[in-house]
Amino acid sequence: MNQRFGRENVRSAKEITPNSQFLPVPPPGATPVRVMTIAGSDSGGGAGIQADMRTFALLGVHGLVAVTAVTVQNSVGVKGFHEVPLDVIAGQIEAVTSDIGAQAAKTGMLASSQIIDTVADVWRSQGLAGNVPLVVDPVCASMHGDPLLHPSALDSLRRQLFPLATLVTPNLDEVRLLTGIEVIDAATQRDAARALHALGPQWALVKGGHLRTSSQSPDLLFDGADFVEFDATRIDTGHDHGAGDTLAAATASALAHGYSVPDAVAFGKRWVTECLSAAYPLGQGHGPVSPLFRLSR
Repeated sequence: MNQRFGRENVRSAKEITPNSQFLPVPPPGATPVRVMTIAGSDSGGGAGIQADMRTFALLGVHGLVAVTAVTVQNSVGVKGFHEVPLDVIAGQIEAVTSDIGAQAAKTGMLASSQIIDTVADVWRSQGLAGNVPLVVDPVCASMHGDPLLHPSALDSLRRQLFPLATLVTPNLDEVRLLTGIEVIDAATQRDAARALHALGPQWALVKGGHLRTSSQSPDLLFDGADFVEFDATRIDTGHDHGAGDTLAAATASALAHGYSVPDAVAFGKRWVTECLSAAYPLGQGHGPVSPLFRLSR
């Protein structure tokens, strides 16, 4: 059912999205679609490029990588990280996009304003802006609260990267840092979506997984004219490391296959919900979400 808030329509994702749980897998010997992750490395293997590459592989996607930072972390927390030199980050993106090519990309941990500016500059100089769908997951901190982005870099995210994004996918803590809006209910979630969209992306997704006011996990997508609501039963697990990365990677994979943004988000939401259901314990802290369920289906 469509609802109206001011001039904006609100519709449920159930009305517009396909039911397919998986993406087409190419036959042996056929080149799959390519998706690039521009993000940090997680030494514990639960999040970052490791989580992205697991999702890419299990969706039949060839993953490309530009490493932005190397973290020292485990299931308990992040002990530190080292930023990759700017010329190496730019070189990775240039090397793979000029030869192999990508049908979509996503960003994760970018760590500093200098890295953000470098990624934005090379995205433009390589002719990728407006031609390759870009999902920006504005990672600001680990799930343990450890900072992964310098506070001064928030402005670079807003000014440099968001205007290049097909879709931005912040969680509620990141929404507060980026917009100053504390999301506590559906009305403030809509306010946050409007504020994020005003920063320049084509679409803004406000993830509601951290909203503890209901048994559901509500996400809200906005393109400046229409809201699309996505809902799923909340998966009660302490093992949710890498959930945001996994959602963004699956959504980018669907975009690479030609899905519309609402359909790609719906696919990503279904995928991460399954991964949360299959999450497993690891170490002494939070275990990772797991796409390994795909191997049994």
